[in-house]
Amino acid sequence: MDEIRLRQEKVEKFEGFVDRRLKPDLVNAIAQRDKVLQQQKVFSDLKRNIENLEQNGVTSFQSMVNLGSEVYMQADVPDTRRIFVDIGLGFHVEFTWSEALEFISVREARLAREIEEYTHLIANIKAQIKLVCEGIRELLQIPAE
Repeated sequence: MDEIRLRQEKVEKFEGFVDRRLKPDLVNAIAQRDKVLQQQKVFSDLKRNIENLEQNGVTSFQSMVNLGSEVYMQADVPDTRRIFVDIGLGFHVEFTWSEALEFISVREARLAREIEEYTHLIANIKAQIKLVCEGIRELLQIPAE
C-alpha cells in the first residue's frame, strides 16, 4: 500500500513540474521567438522598401501615415535619400540608403541567431516534457504505445 501511495506522490510531483514549470517556460519561449520573428519581418520589409526606392530612383513621394488609433494623415516626403531607422530602445538614427541596408544586414543576422537559439530552447523544453511524461508512464507501469 505504501508503494502505491509513494508512486502516486511521485506522479503528482512530476505532473506539477510539467504543469507549473515546463509548460509556462515553453509558452514563454514560443512568445519570445514570435516577437523576434516579427522584428525580422519588419527589417525585411524595410530592406525591400529601400531596395525598391533605389531601383526605381524615387527621390520624393506622398504617403498616408498612421498617427495612432487608426487616424491617418497625408505626409509629403520631399527627400527620400536619408531615412530614420529605429535601432532599439526608442532611438532612431538617420542613415543613407546604403548605411541602412548595411545596418539591416547586421540586425537580420543577429535576429536569425536569436530565432535559432529560441528554436533550440523550445526543442529542449519539449524534450524535457516528453522525458518527464515517459517517467510518469513508467511509474504507472503503462505499456509504451
